[in-house]
Amino acid sequence: MTPAGPDARAFVAAVLDPGTWRSWDRTPVDPAPPGSDYAGELAAARARTGYDESVISGEGLLDGRRVAVVACEFSFLAGSIGAAAAERLTAAAERATAERLPLLAAPASGGTRMQEGALAFVQMAKITSAVAAHRAAGLPYLVYLRHPTTGGVLASWGSLGHVTAAEPGALIGFLGPRVFESLYGYPFPEGVQVAENLFAHGLVDAVVATGNVRRFVAGALTVLCAPREGRKAGPEPGEAVQPVAAWEAIGRSRRDDRPGVRELLRFGARDVTPLNGTGTGGSDPGLLVALARFGEVPAVVLGHDRGRGNAVARSGPAGLRAARRGMRLAAELGLPLVTVIDTPGARPSKPAEEGGLAAEIARSLADLVTLTAPTVCLLLGEGAGGAALALLPADRVLCAQHAWLSPLPPEGASALLYRSVDFAPEIAAAQGVKSVHLRRDGIVDRIVPEFPDAAYEPEAFCRRVAAVLEHEIAVLLGRSPGERLAARRARYRALGTR
Repeated sequence: MTPAGPDARAFVAAVLDPGTWRSWDRTPVDPAPPGSDYAGELAAARARTGYDESVISGEGLLDGRRVAVVACEFSFLAGSIGAAAAERLTAAAERATAERLPLLAAPASGGTRMQEGALAFVQMAKITSAVAAHRAAGLPYLVYLRHPTTGGVLASWGSLGHVTAAEPGALIGFLGPRVFESLYGYPFPEGVQVAENLFAHGLVDAVVATGNVRRFVAGALTVLCAPREGRKAGPEPGEAVQPVAAWEAIGRSRRDDRPGVRELLRFGARDVTPLNGTGTGGSDPGLLVALARFGEVPAVVLGHDRGRGNAVARSGPAGLRAARRGMRLAAELGLPLVTVIDTPGARPSKPAEEGGLAAEIARSLADLVTLTAPTVCLLLGEGAGGAALALLPADRVLCAQHAWLSPLPPEGASALLYRSVDFAPEIAAAQGVKSVHLRRDGIVDRIVPEFPDAAYEPEAFCRRVAAVLEHEIAVLLGRSPGERLAARRARYRALGTR
């Protein structure tokens, strides 16, 4: 069993700026009948722990930013949630919403308080309603899952974070192992209900020691709470490019040393917080999702990842579900969305087909064309097939000079048309796949030059791309959501008619 971490007050002290904590707690209404065994348990817990309930709530400063915090105290009746604790949690979420504060939740709980039965059980719906209203107001909700977090707490407000981290080695699971073994007569498999396993399965974004939670949360809030108004676009970026044959551009886009989305974030962005997986189970190493800032403008970034030792970035259904999580995050918090295309195509396989790859591409397209957030797409390298199309629709589409877009890799189109890959160069030239042709046809708005190849100047190229992204996002932030959405729909309605 993982040793217990800091108690609720020590956790708050570790996360917030020193001396800034202000409690919001009122004396709880005692739900236990006087003289009952439960009343005795509550009195003993209060005397033993120095807490009046299993939850504390309040506010403080985190790197100078005002935030609301709710944290469980496990030593108080196993951090269980009854009516009084639920009222405290709900009131805190409502106050955070009314005062437009980000909310950090730090559960450590065995779940519903058994002494209060069904009434305590349904309190999870009450808390969830308040958290959902907070999110619906466009306010960040961050969760740090502490050891242990189980039962109804995990199945409600513990699993609703825009960004979720977990304590190393923490027990995190729906049904606690002791209850499971009592009910079923054998122990729950080891290593399943552990923070690190949840991370491996795309259920949490990071495993973070308590001492690093402050930095993790501050980094995420720097992006999630960044001002959207008053951003001035810089000077119009240049885009003079030298003519290159389509087949040569395709060859350059496939170089192993060509910078990808990771290099773009490393050289061109700041305050980067990687997100992990779909948040609902499943992850894909071929698709990266992160929070970041380009210059001063914030963004949710999602893109095909040629890193992690992958020669190519082939995403499957889980990758697109992770991408759609990023889209929802952008829409809910009003954050600009940047999609980065760099893929030779989707990963064809039996699991991909049975996992609904085609349907996920369709849902991704539908999400992007209707998204209320500002959107910029960057064609960074290869752009083949449905995996590329799934990230394409945007208010503005940028294209690196040697990037390209095609329904199939040219070799595949050649095989389809001529039963041979030998005609790939000619097909690439004929299909209008390279950057200047994509701009001619209204698919691309701006070309980012390479001098003469991004692989020769990775840092300079990534900084150039980042500057263009900052410019384009700043322009979009100056327009209303309705104006952006109408222009986006008109853009795709007009394709092929001019």
